[in-house]
Amino acid sequence: MMPVKHDSLREGARLGFIVATSIWIWLAVVDAVVGQPFRTFTVLGGFGLFTILHYLFNLTYGVVIVSAVHGAVREPSLVIGMAFGFLIIEFAFVMVTVLLSHMGLGDLAWARILGGNLIGVAIAFVILSRRHRLRDEVRQAEEEENE
Repeated sequence: MMPVKHDSLREGARLGFIVATSIWIWLAVVDAVVGQPFRTFTVLGGFGLFTILHYLFNLTYGVVIVSAVHGAVREPSLVIGMAFGFLIIEFAFVMVTVLLSHMGLGDLAWARILGGNLIGVAIAFVILSRRHRLRDEVRQAEEEENE
């Protein structure tokens, strides 16, 4: 069986695009359901600016995450760093959600921002776990750390 050739840029951009689109749709649906179409987009800089920055950030995050996953194949201890980075980013999203709940999005900031983030994380994890053996890389990193 031939090893699969991974292209971090292409694979990461694809991951970022899929995650960005799913979060964008989530925000639009939540805003529409509560009778405030595109409210989140408006609060976060306007429809156009938000959309451009949202996709740009997600494409960047996708490439970085996929590059780190590919790097973990060569250096399994990177998985521990990725897990720590994930926790920091999630904490940052909680803090931003608290801030936005007081700056225009109200109590629905939790459903809009944190909900969208969790959906994005779940989609990214499913995509990555189908293409990469993440569990094996975590196990190998733990074994290296215990040595």
